[in-house]
Amino acid sequence: MNLLIQYLALCWFKNNPADLIPSKSFMWKTVAFYLISGCIVEGLISDPADGSLEVFLRTIMAFSSVAVFLLVFKKWQYFNQLYIAIFVCENFIMTLATVTEGLYFLMVMKHQKNAEEISIGIGALLVVWYIAIVSYILRQAFETKMSLSVILAISYFVLTYGIPMLFMDI
Repeated sequence: MNLLIQYLALCWFKNNPADLIPSKSFMWKTVAFYLISGCIVEGLISDPADGSLEVFLRTIMAFSSVAVFLLVFKKWQYFNQLYIAIFVCENFIMTLATVTEGLYFLMVMKHQKNAEEISIGIGALLVVWYIAIVSYILRQAFETKMSLSVILAISYFVLTYGIPMLFMDI
């Protein structure tokens, strides 16, 4: 539990992912939660089979992107710490996105006039926060300037969400 709290502190821009050493059990649970929560959210948005395939493609792209970043910056030894840091924070954001989906459903059922705008606003805020978190994690791990870490975080977001989404549209 202490390790989870240390990783979740990254969502509030505290700690350095390179200093956190995850256990094998923690890594498997984090990836499993990533896959399950992603499939739930995508299943709520689209067809469950297509959503699941997109989540698996996203997972492959996430691992690949982290690996490329680490190879470029010559910090391969931080692979486990970096992908777990990103996945734990993404799991947190994904949990908030799931709550947002539930909130949207409740607002629609209660005929809330601005339900869609509220849901989209929360979703946009979550995406911006997610990019900021990934930027922070990459800046801490690679000891880069903020501008480069923001570019890397946006690239990571496009690679892990954009490419699988484009693939699914084919």
